[in-house]
Order: sequence, then C-alpha cells, then structure tokens
Amino acid sequence: MAAVGAHRPGPLKQQNKAHKGGKHSGASQRRAGGRVSVKAQPRRRLRDLNRVDRRHQALQLRRQRKEAVMAEKRGLGSRDGPPHLVVVVPLHCRAAAQDTLRLLQGQDSALVRVEQGRAGGFALLCPRLKQRWRFVTAQAGDLYTVLDLAKVADSLLFILDPAEGWDDAGEYCLSCLFAQGLPTFALAVPGGTDLPPKKRIDAKKKLSKAIEKRFPEARLFPLNTEQECSLLLRHLSAQKQRHLAFRDRRAHLLAHTAEFVPAQEGDLVGTLKVSGFVRGQSLNVNSLVHIVGHGDFQMSQVDAPPDPLSLNPRVVKGQKRSQDMEVQDDSVNGTDEMEEDVKVLMKADPSKQESLQSEVVPDPMEGEQTWPTEEELQEAEASLKANRRVVKVPKGTSKYQAAWIVDDEEGSEKDDEDAEDDDIDDDMMEEAVSQEGESSGEEEEPAEEECETMSVSECLRDEQYDEKVEEDEQMLERYKQERMDEMFPDEVDTPRDVPARIRFQKYRGLKSFRTSPWDPKENLPRDYARIFQFQDFSRTRKHLFRQIEKEETEGASVGWYVTLHLCNVPVSVMESFKEGKPLVLFSLLPHEQKMSVLNFLVRRHASHSDPVRAKEELIFHCGFRRFRASPLFSQHTSADKHKLERFLRPDAAMVVTVYAPITFPPASVLLFKQRSNGMHDLIATGSLLSVDPDRIVIKRLVLSGHPFKIFTKMAVVRYMFFNREDVMWFKPVELRTKWGRRGHIKEPLGTHGHMKCQFDGQLKSQDTVLLNLYKRVFPKWTYDPHVPEPVPWVRSQSTLPVQEVDME
Repeated sequence: MAAVGAHRPGPLKQQNKAHKGGKHSGASQRRAGGRVSVKAQPRRRLRDLNRVDRRHQALQLRRQRKEAVMAEKRGLGSRDGPPHLVVVVPLHCRAAAQDTLRLLQGQDSALVRVEQGRAGGFALLCPRLKQRWRFVTAQAGDLYTVLDLAKVADSLLFILDPAEGWDDAGEYCLSCLFAQGLPTFALAVPGGTDLPPKKRIDAKKKLSKAIEKRFPEARLFPLNTEQECSLLLRHLSAQKQRHLAFRDRRAHLLAHTAEFVPAQEGDLVGTLKVSGFVRGQSLNVNSLVHIVGHGDFQMSQVDAPPDPLSLNPRVVKGQKRSQDMEVQDDSVNGTDEMEEDVKVLMKADPSKQESLQSEVVPDPMEGEQTWPTEEELQEAEASLKANRRVVKVPKGTSKYQAAWIVDDEEGSEKDDEDAEDDDIDDDMMEEAVSQEGESSGEEEEPAEEECETMSVSECLRDEQYDEKVEEDEQMLERYKQERMDEMFPDEVDTPRDVPARIRFQKYRGLKSFRTSPWDPKENLPRDYARIFQFQDFSRTRKHLFRQIEKEETEGASVGWYVTLHLCNVPVSVMESFKEGKPLVLFSLLPHEQKMSVLNFLVRRHASHSDPVRAKEELIFHCGFRRFRASPLFSQHTSADKHKLERFLRPDAAMVVTVYAPITFPPASVLLFKQRSNGMHDLIATGSLLSVDPDRIVIKRLVLSGHPFKIFTKMAVVRYMFFNREDVMWFKPVELRTKWGRRGHIKEPLGTHGHMKCQFDGQLKSQDTVLLNLYKRVFPKWTYDPHVPEPVPWVRSQSTLPVQEVDME
C-alpha cells in the first residue's frame, strides 16, 4: 500500500481576518505575557479570586458584621457599658403610662432606684440578667422634651391606647420624630382587659391595621402582667439598635444629676457640674460642649465619681443588702460616699482647648490701600496738573480752600443727584412713618376703647374677635401674594414715580441664566467678613470622620460615669433642670462653634398648608442644635446659580439658606413656625445639604410690556418703561415673550417709554414682552440660639362625635 501523504492547502484557501483585540480589556495583558512594568505595579497587588475564595471572603464579612452587632447588644446596659436608656412616650391621652411604669418597677429580683426631681424616672437594675435600664417619661404634648430625649435615647417605648392607638398630639409627635430620626422603638398596649374576649380580638386587629402604615412589620406588646413585661424587657435588650449619624460621631450624655456653683462675681453665672454616662464616642476635656437649647460652653475638668447604677454596688457599713426587690431614692444614694471617692480624670489644657470664638472680628482697615509708590505719586501729580482749573476766589483764599469751591455747572449737577437721593430717602421715610403710624394706631385703639366703655367683658371679647379677624386678613393677603407669584412668577410693575434705571440699578441682565458667569466673591456684604469658610469642606469633613473611626481621640470612654465642670453657665440652665426639663449635652467637633452659611434641603410638610414667605422668622432643629433665623428659599439644581423663591413651594424640594454655626452632615433638620398663641407648627423637614458661603442665590425680576403695533418681525412695545432714558439704559438686555419669541430693543419712540423692538418672528396680539433682571441676594443675620419653649399641645379629651342640641 502506498503511504497516504499529508493534505496541503491550495492557493485558493480562504484566509480569515485576524482578531483585533486592541480595545479589549485583557488584550494588553495577553500581549504582555504576564510581564508588568515596575511603575505600573500597584502597591497592593489585586488578584482575581476564584469561586471558593469569594464565598469564603463573603462568609468572613458576614461573620464580622454579625459579631459587631452582637458586641453592641452585649455592651448596651451591661456592667461596662452605659445603662439602656428607654424613653416612655404615651401617644394618647387615655394611654395608661403610669400602669406601665408600675409593672416595670414590679420585676422580680430587680432593684429599683427612683430619680430625684423628675417625675416618672427610675433605674431598673437586674443582676440576674446582668442588665440595667434607665426609664424616663415624656409627654407627647411636650414636644421639645420628646425631641431632646429622642436625641440620646437608646430605645423609645410608645404607649398606645387599645381602642384608637394615638390621638392628634401623638400623630404630630410621631411626624416630628420620624423627621428628626427615629431610634430603636417598641409598641406597648396596656389595658384592654375589661373588653369581652371577642371584642378584644377585634380591637387588636383594628389597631394592628392602624399601625401598619406608620410602623410596618412592628410587633405589639400587651402589658397587663409581669410575664408580658419581662418579654418586653427582653425584646428591648435583644433588638438591633438603629444608628443616628449626628449622634454616633459625637460624645453625648443625659444629665443624671446637676449642681450649680455660683461665681464670685455674681449669682447669674457660675460653674455647672453635670453627671451622667458617656455615650457615642470618647469625651475629651479640651473640646467644647453644647447644651441643647442653651448654647456652647467650655469644660475645666472631668471627674470620675462612683457609678450610682452599678450592678454590684459596694456594701456600706450600717446598711443591709437585701436580695429581694428594693425601692431606693437617689437622694439617699450616698452623696457623702460620692464626695469622698471622686477622682479627677483630666483637666483642660489652655493651649489645646477649643476657643468659644464663633465670629471673625472684621478689620475696617483691611481693605485700605497701602502707602503709594514713587511712580503712583508722579502719576497723581501729573493728573493734578492736567485737571487744573481756574476759579475766581476772594482775596486771601488759600489753595486748600480754593479746591473746595465748586463751579455753577458742577453744583447744579450735584444738586440734581442729591435731590434724587433725597426723594428716594423721603419715600423710604414716608413708608416707615406710615408703618409706624399703622402699628401705633393698632396699639392705641384698645386703650381708647377701654377708656370710653364700661362693659369690660364684652370689649375684651370683641377685641379678641377683632384680632382673629385681623389675622385672617393678613393670611388672606399672603394667600393672594402666593397665588399671584404662581400665576405671574417674579413679575413686578415698573414704578412711575422713580426712574427704572435708579429703582433697578443693583440688577443686571444675563444672556443665559445657566451659562453666564457670575463671580461668587463679587460685592459681598459686610456680614461675610464675620463668618468662616473652608478651603475644601468635604476634605475637612472626611479627615475628621476618619479620625473618629480610627478612635484617635483621647478622653473619657463610652460607658463611664463622669462629672463635667462647665464654665460660665447661666443660672437659667440649672433652673430649667429643676423644673423637670432634660439636660442633654453633645460634644462639638472642631470648628462646629464657628458661624458660616448653611444650606438645608427641605420639603414642605403635608400637614401645613399656610403660605410661608422668604425671610420670615422660623425655628430650626438642626441635628442637636436649636435656633431661630430668617432664611432664603431657592431652587435645588445642579447649576452654579440658583433662583430665589419668594414662597416655600409645596410640590418641590427647596434649599433653605441661613447664617448658623457649622455642622458637619449628615444631620436632620426640622422647620417650625410659631403661632400667635405660642404653639409651633411643623412646616418642613429635610437634611443638611452643605456649608458653602459661595452658593449663589439669584433674585429675578421680570418687567412686562405689551405690543402696541405688530409688524413682520418688528413691534412697538409700551408700558414696560415710561421715559426715554430708561429705554436707552436697558437697551443691551435681551427680550423674550411668554410664547417663546426672543428679541432686543432697537430704539425708543417718543418720550413716554414706547420702544421699537425686533424679534425672531411675528408676535401675537395676546403675547406679552418680558425683560429679565437679576441680582444676588444674601440671608439676613438674624441668628438667635435662644428659642422659647412652645405651648404644650392641647389634647382632645374625647374622640366621640358631638351631639347636636336644639336650643329652641
């Protein structure tokens, strides 16, 4: 047999294209053949993990997170950690809060210590479970107490009514808590045992359906027996904690006891000694401390007294330790024992202590020119020789006196300018006088009526009714202004008594609102000399948060019971604590005591429908701070310029700009408006957007005119201006119409403000010609850290329908 030869391709064999892998991600690696240059090699070489390694890595991460959660649960309420702080909030006027507290105090093998000064507050120590709790009661009608306690609470215990759940005050309280940030919570329903078993089941189903919207997948705990109470305590200690960002990065504590030591200069200011458990982060004595509702203060030293809520208390001579339940008072808890065992942990170092300076003291000579050079002096002499004029002067007049003599022409021009300025000033004065006259007239009317009439009760009733009518008229006027701003946004009428070029001299025209440049450092107000600005705010914030995560701060650790010595504290803080108000302290991060421009992103709350005008005084709850200010409203866009809004829009998110102390986001914000009767209405909720003084807020004005004669691409427009000089002044500004046409002013016609305009198409007779003017605006410096307490919410005693009675 002949050997079979190998097949050889002929000249007509198909040749396919080679694969081009130049843009492929792995092509360069394949071409390199595994060789990597020294410069391109990273410091930490990344390698692709196979399937088993990826699964093992995911298992390790899951185990680490689970261990972190379990360590947090074990630390809270244990011997080494702070007591589990539970705030009891009854959400209904018929909720049995006292019965709940009585059941909690009746736990077996538990030691109860009643707090001094605060009604309903007590500590629960359970050595068998190695847990300790501290319970504080807050009424839902006392809004500020609930919000302040929720800032530091580990858990909130909501007490519901078995029939209705919560009332109007409870709904309002829940809205504020959800906006501020809700910590871990539990729902308890005491009572309901007097109902028949069938109605009891129906009431429970109805209540579960009612809470499904507010608390999805929440569990209801009945509280009628000690066993149910034990289940609730076990649930509180075992559930996963919710984290609030603004408190997790700052040390905070709730005052357990407080003592005020007056200063030698007077009794109004002194040293406040506040004792409590450190939470959140370590507390450094050189940092500043903010007392919620009272301001920022420095610390002089930090002491370490004995723990009054220890699970293993020290046995004192003369006292018998009982294994059964005991009820003790904090006043008998051994103040002598605390005084003899107090240890000084640390004292403030003046070289490292944070300053209380919140504003920059502006130097009025900072913008002055330096001493002129020789070249500038020669130029000035040359200009003086060129501008030398001949003036007739009386004999004996010096050169200095002759320089002040004005010619007749110059004098007449200056007199005209002064007259115009005086007219504007007179108009402003007339408006101010008219406002003062109206206000004084409103104040004097009740006095005249009281002097003339003898029936005091009817007069008081009529005056109160008239005050309500006046408030209604003011609210009606605001509704009209808001409606007009929606129909004709930013449109104003051109004044006829003042030239438009003078009335709008601070405004300018822009070719494009989005793309035209605007210098953020141009024409800044004097208030900007008082604030602080970061070169790179986001970089500073990341650096501070990185230090907190690495636990580089030194001081009192979390869980320690310490006494803080606060310097120069007014006596009103101690008086508020004696009245039963909670004393909540937060440590400040670096720079958080300094003033700057804060921008908040908020959305109007659905429960508030009244118009809110810009620059009205509002009350801000920003993180742990509380203050009053008059904000600006602007649009939330990604551009470098943002249009001012005159009212808070109900259908869009708005940016609120105020002067306030620096706060590092994230932080929640609540906006309240005070009524005439002292109550506070929640008008908007949101979060802190940025700390940026360079954010440009632009106010727009729109002047409108109407076409008088229409040609192909030309039109004669009137009613926009009323003199020829104004038309020439605003000639460079571009025109637009409501129907989308664009054009410009060609020339004025006559002397009464008519002008010839050219457009990119023919106008319609019903169209309106518009001219846009822009000006940068800044917020008012109305920051006030002292906010008055609101009037408590008036609860409705009954939700039953009102029976109509025939008076005939």
